[in-house]
Amino acid sequence: MKKILLSLAAIVTISTAAHAAPMPVAASFSILGDLVQNVGGTRITLATLVGPEQDAHVFQPTPADVQKLSRTQLFFVNGLGFEGWLKRLQQANQYNGRVITVTQGIQPISKPHPVQDHDSGGNDPHAWQDPQRVKQMVKNIADALVAADPAGTAYYRDRASSYNKELDKLLAWATQAVASVPEKKRVILTSHDAFGYLGQRLGIRLLSPQGISTESEASAKDVATLIQQMRKEGIRALFMENISNPKLIEQIGRETGAMTGAKLYSDALSRDPVAANYLAMYRYNVTELVKGMQRNN
Repeated sequence: MKKILLSLAAIVTISTAAHAAPMPVAASFSILGDLVQNVGGTRITLATLVGPEQDAHVFQPTPADVQKLSRTQLFFVNGLGFEGWLKRLQQANQYNGRVITVTQGIQPISKPHPVQDHDSGGNDPHAWQDPQRVKQMVKNIADALVAADPAGTAYYRDRASSYNKELDKLLAWATQAVASVPEKKRVILTSHDAFGYLGQRLGIRLLSPQGISTESEASAKDVATLIQQMRKEGIRALFMENISNPKLIEQIGRETGAMTGAKLYSDALSRDPVAANYLAMYRYNVTELVKGMQRNN
């Protein structure tokens, strides 16, 4: 009898260990990876292709990336043309897992002039800049994890619900912070047009010499027009991003006399704690934007 009980205990232990093995998943870039990790918790192991401080617009997958992806069951991508390299990666990889587009169900901001070599179809892909839209992304992540790992349903749903409450708090704080700036001062200039969703949600007017992709180049005419506009309106809120070349913003700063504000985080998290996760990144960006807008005339 003792031997039978020991054998049953061993079977239970083996079975539990098998179910406890984390599910391997991948995310296309660091901000999305943070969202996936927050929902997946200890039930997943995460591989992120484009890491912190790296530009997903110009990313070129390597054989190591192909191998990393091949070992996963789910691959979470932003969609809306953000990962212009995705088709090439899928062709090289012959991926057998499931690709999850986390922006499914989100109403995108349309841009009148699609950027050359950026497969956005005229839509702004930076939906994560709006915490309200991120809640839909979190739902899509949770749904995919539940479908792939039904045993973790309650775990994933609880974590998604808890994270969405944090997003609600974040948005409430951001709305209040921006409301402290007089409406006529709520305008900023950034190096590329990555903050459209943030501006739409919080009521901030946005200017940019580049389009929605860092691959695009600003024309001399566009830069001159922006400089004239900044001088005319007394705009002093000038920012560059952690993934962008600072030269153009520095030139505009010299031409207008505007002081460049702190570095913003648009498409990638930071390696240091200041923007090491989505919640910290958004709070940091809004804090710096408010400081910059207060300098406007």
